[in-house]
Amino acid sequence: MLLAHPVVLWGLVREYEALKVLHGEDGSAQARQRMDDLAYSLCLSTGTQDIDAALIAARYQLPGARPQDDSVLAD
Repeated sequence: MLLAHPVVLWGLVREYEALKVLHGEDGSAQARQRMDDLAYSLCLSTGTQDIDAALIAARYQLPGARPQDDSVLAD
């Protein structure tokens, strides 16, 4: 599996989370499409199949992730 460069991965995570906060479920069709595109890119970059797993995996791949981090277990 190819891994995304940390800067690219961090950018995808930040943009996805910003769109989620700003537009959520009531955003425009364009915002929803961009979120879908970002989710797809994150899943592809992390080798996962859903956005929640992709976000967790991305955080573990980013510099500074701690091996003892238990965020996978958090709701």
